[in-house]
Order: sequence, then C-alpha cells, then structure tokens
Amino acid sequence: MSAPPDALIGVLTGAVEARVTPGGVIEAGDHHGAVWTVAAGRHTYATDAPVVAADTVYDLASLTKVVATTTLAAVAHARGALPFETAIGDRLASFADRAPVTVGDLLEHAAGFPAHRPYYQSVAGAAAYRTRIAAEPLAYAPRTRHEYTDLGFMLLAMLLEAAVGAPLDVQFDRLVAAALPGAEVAFGIRGSWLARTAPSGLCPWRGRVLRGHVHDANAAALGGVAGHAGLFATAPAVGAFARWWLRLWSGDAVASAGVPAALLARMTIPGTVPGSSRALGWDTMLPTSSCGTRLSTRAIGHTGFTGTSLWIDPARDLYVVLLTNRVHASDDLDGIRRLRVAVHDAVADAWDARA
Repeated sequence: MSAPPDALIGVLTGAVEARVTPGGVIEAGDHHGAVWTVAAGRHTYATDAPVVAADTVYDLASLTKVVATTTLAAVAHARGALPFETAIGDRLASFADRAPVTVGDLLEHAAGFPAHRPYYQSVAGAAAYRTRIAAEPLAYAPRTRHEYTDLGFMLLAMLLEAAVGAPLDVQFDRLVAAALPGAEVAFGIRGSWLARTAPSGLCPWRGRVLRGHVHDANAAALGGVAGHAGLFATAPAVGAFARWWLRLWSGDAVASAGVPAALLARMTIPGTVPGSSRALGWDTMLPTSSCGTRLSTRAIGHTGFTGTSLWIDPARDLYVVLLTNRVHASDDLDGIRRLRVAVHDAVADAWDARA
C-alpha cells in the first residue's frame, strides 16, 4: 500500500471540516489489493469522539443490495435454485395474479413497485411485509420504466430464503466464509465491533441515535436482516468484496463461491428497460452518476443512504469504497453527492497519473 494522494486526503478532510459528515474512510485499489486508504474525522461531531480509522465499522445501508442480495441471487441462479427468469408468482402464491414479474425485474428495479413505503409504522416481520407488498398497487407496468425501490429487494430476500432454505444472513455468512474469509462484514454487528462502530443518525421512530442497529426503519422492522439494508462493514471488508468481483470479472478466476465469472460479467450489462442505467442489481456509469465523470463506461456501482458507496471500474482495474455516516446530524444530500463525485474524480486522476 502506498501513500494516498494529497488531493484525495484534501477531499475527505475538507468534507469533514464542512460538516458534510463527522468522518469517513476511503479505500481504493485493484484486484490484487488496497492501494490507498484515507481516514478522516471522528465517529461523531463531539470533540472527544473516537477518531475514525481504517477499521471503523459503518452501516452500509443500500450497499446491502449489491454486496449481499445481488450476489446471493447470483449464487442461487448459478445453482438453479432461483434463476433470474423465474416468475415471482411461481414461487409466492400471493403474487400469482400479478403480471409475470421475474427475479431479474426485481434486480433491475423494473417490477412496477413504488420507491418507498413506511410499512414499519404499522407492521413487522417478513410475513406481514410479504402481505403488504403483495397488496401494493403497482406504480407502472413492469419493464416500461424503472423506479429505484427497496420493496423489490425486500421481496427478493424472501424469495432467496424460500429457494435456498436458509435465512438471508446465514446465506451471506456462508458466502463470506467461501469468498471473503476474515472480512468484517455481516448483518448487524459482532460484539467486538461495537466500540469501532460509527453511529448513524437519530431515528424519530425509535427515539434514539442508532449505533450498531440498522438505520433503515423497514429493515429494523424486518429484524435487521433485509434484502435492501442491514449490512455493517469496514472499508477493507467492502474492498475485499470488490476485489473478489474484479478477479472474476477480469477472468483472473473462473469461478468462486459457486459463481461463474461469465455470470458476473452478464450482471454488469445494462438492461433493456427504457431510460434505465440499471444492470442486474448494479447501477452503471453515466456522466451524472455518483462516481463522477472520470470512470469508464464499463464501471458499475451503488450508493447507500447513510453515506456509503462502492464503484468498480474494470477498464482501470480499480475499485473505490467510500464509507461515511453523513446522516449522523444532517440529511444534506447535496453535500454527500458532491463528496462522492469529488472522491471518484480525485481517485481516477491520481490513478491515471500512476500509469
């Protein structure tokens, strides 16, 4: 690992000074390993709060969709347990009268579901959520457009659990053991992680600042294990996941954890939904993306509401992890958008200068 570029350090420390986030960690690397790591700020804005380090644990929020659920969907597809072409009505009787929405449609955010529903205000548990989602009127005809939504990924987790015969967190722990041994990433936090965990924000529903409990209220009502949120991790753990993906994508490995390289490559290709940049689970590069303007058109990535993101660019053999808890005292979406763009542009410029 080499010393990070001054520009990258300046971007993160500047964001902390501007109170975009109390602190954060950046890791950038290639399929061999991490190359640069930058940590700045503290767990909170308190002057005596713990200083952020590379091993600080963050709530990944919607990075759960790609790190866990999308990847587990790939495992289930490869094993024939839940092919992407499966009509969800064939697996869940309560969806039998719906249009022939498939697992792939859920992954592409093109199944017709609205963006968000606060089910946590009235129900809890997977069975109740399944009933509510089944009764939810579709916002549009499937595959006529896309609508980024948590509902489809909540449902996808339920389908995976039924198809594989194991809870989502158990499936994910198996994946980590096979593909990312030792990586500090899991649904919820392990006991030894608590002191290193940065708080997210104040939850009005729960009446407290959350530390070690998932920020997303729907995920909390589902017991902290959900298809759209629930993972906690360090930046090195997310980096290990990115390297696993890069090695398969580049052909450095033929298969891993039961997933063929060709299948992961297929999952990075944008779908055919009108106006959508979504691939299977992942978003793809646009000039307006959170990854800035420098990454290649082959890049894939995702963001998380708490202030997290991961982008992977095979053309550069590059990944960029950004973990923050920007929700701790602010919902300033403009600030985190600017930070994400600045981080990725700074990384790409410095990366290209190495060549």
